[in-house]
Amino acid sequence: MVALSNPTRQKVTASAVTLEQQIGNTPLISFRHITAHLPENIAIYAKAEWTNPGGSVKDRAAYNIIKQAELAGEFRSGKTLVDSTSGNTGIAYAMIGAAKGYKIKLFVPGNASPERLAIIRLYGAELVLTDPLEGSDGAIVAVRELVANEPDKYFYANQYNNPANWQAHYHTTGVEIWEQTNGTVTHFVAGLGTTGTLMGTGRRLKEYNPDVQIISMQPDSAFHGLEGLKHIPTAIKPGIYDAGLADREITASTEETYVMTRRLAREEGYLVGISAGAAMVSALRVAEELAEAGEPAVIVTLFPDNGYKYLSDSFWTAI
Repeated sequence: MVALSNPTRQKVTASAVTLEQQIGNTPLISFRHITAHLPENIAIYAKAEWTNPGGSVKDRAAYNIIKQAELAGEFRSGKTLVDSTSGNTGIAYAMIGAAKGYKIKLFVPGNASPERLAIIRLYGAELVLTDPLEGSDGAIVAVRELVANEPDKYFYANQYNNPANWQAHYHTTGVEIWEQTNGTVTHFVAGLGTTGTLMGTGRRLKEYNPDVQIISMQPDSAFHGLEGLKHIPTAIKPGIYDAGLADREITASTEETYVMTRRLAREEGYLVGISAGAAMVSALRVAEELAEAGEPAVIVTLFPDNGYKYLSDSFWTAI
């Protein structure tokens, strides 16, 4: 008997995608109420990075770091990927590691939200919690000590110093923003953590149009409540960070960020993370300054993740 092919199965297989193929091409979202006071010739948009399969922008960098290490023969089955993370990159590593059968070991500050820690554990990664008072820098120091003692056992992904981090955004995020705005973007605003998003996206947009203004955002003090963001003057500076790339620097306070994060949920229907609130604070400040000067603009920022990983934080219930 001749086996007949199943056309329905063939159609499904042709349209199915892998986990990795779901990373990137995130939508550009607009706003109805928070930006309503701006003139018609000024627009703010944000990349909805929570639509990545791991729920954050960090899927882009984690995937490219692993991909480039595989191609270079630096990471293979039998080795354990190790890195420091405040949470989202760790989730991305753990997710991709589960899909590809890799062992993952992550050093995370002990004050990372319980939701993020739970997600990492559910993917099967090993967690080492570091001193919360030392923040992300403490996790960096701890992972460096581990790798120095057993270099052959681990692939150190080293997201703060690995060029594959910013290159992920150069090849994807920057291209997407240019295409989604039909080349009309005038300003790009992004927060500084590993700094990969700003470095890669900024470089790509500058190549498209040198007049695009690249604006970096960071917390206004060393002691802040903006998880995932670094106060660059007092932190271990990432090796991939180029202070000369940004045309302007903006700071955001913890309190104004908390207020904006709640506003985005209650006025726009976007339940986003704290770093997204800081990005909106900064983008809106730029927009209001341009409105006062009578200048048109298309301002794009990036919302790194949604708020589901931070629901245990008390700031949500403040009035």
